[in-house]
Amino acid sequence: MAEPKAPPLTLQLVAVFSRYPAAIEWGRERIAENWGDLALVSPCFDHSETSYYSREMGEELQKQFVIIQSNDACGRGKGFYEPAKLAEHKLQSNQWELALAKSSNYPDHRPVNIDPGYITLTKLVLASAKDRAHRIYLSGGIYAEECLYYLNRRWNGRPWTYPDYQRDDFQSFFEEARELLKSRIADIRESASE
Repeated sequence: MAEPKAPPLTLQLVAVFSRYPAAIEWGRERIAENWGDLALVSPCFDHSETSYYSREMGEELQKQFVIIQSNDACGRGKGFYEPAKLAEHKLQSNQWELALAKSSNYPDHRPVNIDPGYITLTKLVLASAKDRAHRIYLSGGIYAEECLYYLNRRWNGRPWTYPDYQRDDFQSFFEEARELLKSRIADIRESASE
């Protein structure tokens, strides 16, 4: 019989996007206040591969990624993310989005989108409230989706991977995040051997 094991060491990844720089900053502030310090912050990338969000969010969207120095190590070491919290964090980020929308500071129905996920050495996973054939139900109406997998020294997409997640500039940031994770894992192994 297979014995359950702890999940691989993981870093929390969050995508924040909007057409308003102040809304992106607002999202980063909620993340840092609630989930932990920002260990890595990407540049703001143009988010133009799809018009899916334009009705709710407007045009000329910008997307920024952050990696979190998690507040809740869950016994796994400082700064690591507990992937079992993904559904909880998606529900929390949905509440933040709703709070900003109700603030009436922005004319759009949805001024910011905050998408929590996580990154391991072998995959990048995002949370979603929409069911699809390739998504796995977690709890509270939230699903997990593996968007990218790491093989042959590069990030690779699946047939369902969002087009922007396959861009070189996004993947350069994901590679930087993976290197940070590798470094933290090496630090833990080194301190364990002392």
